[in-house]
Amino acid sequence: MPDDMVNPVILSLVVFLCVFGAGYLATVLRAAMPEHHLSADTKDTVKLSMGLVATMTALVLGLLVASAKGTYDVDRTNIINMAAKLVMLDRLFGHYGPEAAPLRVTLRESVQEMVDRLWPDSHTEHARLDPSASSGDAIYFGIESLPASDDLHRGMKARGLTAAVEIGHSRWLLLAESASSISFPLLLVVVFWLSILFFSFGLFAPPNATAVAALFISALSVAGAIFLIIELATPFDGVVRIPSRPMHMVLDHLGK
Repeated sequence: MPDDMVNPVILSLVVFLCVFGAGYLATVLRAAMPEHHLSADTKDTVKLSMGLVATMTALVLGLLVASAKGTYDVDRTNIINMAAKLVMLDRLFGHYGPEAAPLRVTLRESVQEMVDRLWPDSHTEHARLDPSASSGDAIYFGIESLPASDDLHRGMKARGLTAAVEIGHSRWLLLAESASSISFPLLLVVVFWLSILFFSFGLFAPPNATAVAALFISALSVAGAIFLIIELATPFDGVVRIPSRPMHMVLDHLGK
């Protein structure tokens, strides 16, 4: 997880406490409020005002979900494209001749290292997206050093160099996109609006266990939505991870 990202569980818990706390506080304050503050006209005014706040909250939540989902989809597509290019590069080495055999071994080792770095076995470890520690440069310079005595091998060499550059670009793109796509000031405003909404809900809710349970479940649902937003914004960490299956399928085909 990037350093600038907050733990999704902690953030979701804070959101739940803020939202449910606002609703429960309103149910407590209701008993101390003058009766004319709870009249039908007051309720209608509050409902109209909160309708506007609810609309704005829904729109901004939609923007946050779209932003987080966009980050997840872009990185997932990047991984799939990179997997396809790795297989094609390995097949190119296979057709090139015995001169490229060591590069096939290096490529497989590099892919295995990348998988171990992006999808560590322990869920307590964060993905390491920095590609500078891998052997991608060795593959590029290895292709450069391959002998090309005819047009066929020169063409294969050029395609291999292009594929190596594109794969390296994809690795660095994953690192660049690891920065948070979620605007935390915007998220803070949404939580404030949600707290106002739940305060209004609790203010006119009957003081019984059913109403409190409804506020609790609603607040839990809102916190769950925030949790999913943060999880989607960090696609290589947490629960909602980009699957490693495309890269494991690549490993099954490399060298064959």
